[in-house]
Amino acid sequence: MRYAIYFTPSSTDALLKIANNWLGRNAFTGEAVRRPAISGLSVEELDKMTMSARRYGFHATIKAPFYLAPDYKEDDLLRALMHFASSLAPVTLPRLKITALGSCFALMLKEPVPALQQLANDTVTALDKFRAPLSDEDFARRNPQSLAPAQLRNLQQWGYPYVFDEFRFHMTLTDKIEEQDRPKIAGILDHFFAPVLTDSVEINNLALFVEPEPGAPFEVHSLHPLAKVKVSAPLAGQR
Repeated sequence: MRYAIYFTPSSTDALLKIANNWLGRNAFTGEAVRRPAISGLSVEELDKMTMSARRYGFHATIKAPFYLAPDYKEDDLLRALMHFASSLAPVTLPRLKITALGSCFALMLKEPVPALQQLANDTVTALDKFRAPLSDEDFARRNPQSLAPAQLRNLQQWGYPYVFDEFRFHMTLTDKIEEQDRPKIAGILDHFFAPVLTDSVEINNLALFVEPEPGAPFEVHSLHPLAKVKVSAPLAGQR
């Protein structure tokens, strides 16, 4: 079994519902979701272009999938994650937008949010003791020869290339899209997600996802609320 620490909206959130309709799967229940008809795109085409994204479920990676270190059990990870999450304050993100991420599409931020960056950094370091070192096979699967020097150092030390300065918040919506098809898919995605792209997004939990066995779909194991209360600055003249 592999574990991952992600952000995903709550099961009743409008963004999650629309994303599940697009991907065709609900990671909370593990069940398939019937998609609405999409003009210009067949069900077969949509299935093909979302195969990997559907398996992982709608999420943003905070700490990438890992095997549990041999000295720990799942209960140890759960207790630590619960305690850690309770020490963090929620982070409000400005509106997300459909963005090309390499040859894929994802929901991303227009500009960095420092509080989110700090949350991601702290999660990677605070819970890393629970991560078993990468096997040679898993290390090779990341194509280390193609990584930038900083990404390779991250992979060696933290098991994932895209942490700290390399972290980019993204919620993946497609697998690789051929270059000639990208303008069409970008337009379809903009239209499909338009009802929720005017809203801000609150990072108010850390979600523990599990992959029960290699290649199995990832499922939501539990949500851990970010429970630290934000303290507002006093108004001028007040104490």
